[in-house]
Amino acid sequence: MMPASQQPIRVMIADDHILMREGIAAVLSRFDGIELVGQASNGQDAVEQFLRLRPDVTLLDLQMPLLSGFDAMMSIRSLDRNARIIVLTSYKGDAQVGRALKSGAAGYLFKGALRMDLVAAIQAVHAGEKYIPPELAAEIATHFECDALSGRELEVLRLVAQGNTNKEVGRRLAIKEETVKAHVSAALAKLGANDRTHAVTIAVRRGFLDP
Repeated sequence: MMPASQQPIRVMIADDHILMREGIAAVLSRFDGIELVGQASNGQDAVEQFLRLRPDVTLLDLQMPLLSGFDAMMSIRSLDRNARIIVLTSYKGDAQVGRALKSGAAGYLFKGALRMDLVAAIQAVHAGEKYIPPELAAEIATHFECDALSGRELEVLRLVAQGNTNKEVGRRLAIKEETVKAHVSAALAKLGANDRTHAVTIAVRRGFLDP
């Protein structure tokens, strides 16, 4: 039981899948120290509800309509720099995690592990700590020394992933074919890839590119 003097942690959920919201609500309902105060089904609604409810911790899906989770997080953080946000995702990739943390997330949870990690993550983030699953922390540590891909390198890789040749990529980006080759070579080196196809595979796995 929670001491009478201790206030429950007020939590808001933002996820476009109603079954996910209901599942999270069911898990949280079993804990006296956590109170679910609101639910949002898209990024825009998440920002509006955050402004109205001011929850202690916000659970935020990265993939939502109207406004993405990343954009919603940036908006929420612009309203309140102390907002405590836990990102929810089904996608494992250290680049995604890095981007989320740089955008202001205090925690990162896989949807498949919510039953085991959800309450611990909420309690940790509410206490001012960061929460990252151990297996993901190990992945981040492995690539910590690696350089991030530049915006242009990402543009090139996205077009390569769509099956474009270097010449076609250059035409679409209005740059020389030699410049495209240089960007591809740089991306290969940063990702530790053997060829273009391998580079795209690694970029998707690590979260630089959407699957």
